[in-house]
This record gives sequence, structure tokens and C-alpha cells, in this order.
Amino acid sequence: MQGFLSEERRGAVLRNLRTDAGTLTRDYLSAAREVLQELVAMPDLVQRLPLERKPGCYSRNLLAGNDAVSVWAIVWGEGSATSIHDHHCSCCFGVVSGTVTETWYRAIDTNRAVQTEEQERQPGYVACMLPSGPNIHRMRNFGPGEAISIHIYGFDHEVHASSIETEYTAVSG
Repeated sequence: MQGFLSEERRGAVLRNLRTDAGTLTRDYLSAAREVLQELVAMPDLVQRLPLERKPGCYSRNLLAGNDAVSVWAIVWGEGSATSIHDHHCSCCFGVVSGTVTETWYRAIDTNRAVQTEEQERQPGYVACMLPSGPNIHRMRNFGPGEAISIHIYGFDHEVHASSIETEYTAVSG
């Protein structure tokens, strides 16, 4: 599953993300930001990887992972979207190509949220957040064409199937 990056690059990425204090610190977020900035600055490398693609959907491709972090390339087919969600772990992402629209929400109860902000994320954009929240958002690719982003999550991909903590339904504010 982790065959997309060479063993050397995979090892370097995971070493650069390792901090003594774990994945819930500002030091970790700084390290993740540096790794993402390096990866999004190499769109040719990322675009040449044999990444799974699903027209109209998004597909997650594991690039590297260990017991503390997982690094994914997400290919966003035109029209694809995540649910409205927050995370149980640190969440960092950078846009490699295309445009990913990120919409932020505010929870009004345990499963409903209202939209607060929306931004188009262009190639080179990098963001990092801790799960201390509120970090409720939705990612979408309105097109044209596909988009690719790299995501670094502070979780073991062999223990958790996803970084999502809670999913929400949008309601009018």
C-alpha cells in the first residue's frame, strides 16, 4: 500500500514528522507544515505517482505511515466532496494541483452545523490544525478537472480507518 513513494523518501517524510511530544503539539504542526511545503512544491513528482482515481469521487492513497502519523495523497475527481466533519487527530493538508474549496462550519448541536466561511485553496496552499477545534469543515472540488492534495494526519492508519471524528448535517443559520 505504501509503494507510491520510494523507501528513502517515505523514511525521510516519517523522520521529519517525528517529535518527542507527539502529534498534538505546535512543534509537530510546524514539522508537518514543512513536509507539506516540500511536497506541494514538487507537483510533477506527486502527479507522476500511480494514484488511484475515481471519477466524481475522491480517492485516498496512502503514501507513508507508522504508529503515529499517516500521509495520504487525495485525488479529487471533479464534483467530489467530503462530508461535513471534524477530526479526532491533528489534520494538515496542502494542495498540489487544481482547486479544492474548503468550507468551514460552526456546530449548533452534536450533529448539525451552520456554514461560516468558504475559501478556494490553490496549489501551494498549506494548513495545519489540532483537533482541539472547533475545526469543522468540508472539502470539495468544483472543477474543472481533478485536484490533488496531500494530507498528514496524526493517527496510525492500521488502527483507524479515517481521521474523521464526527459528521454533521448542514442547516441554515
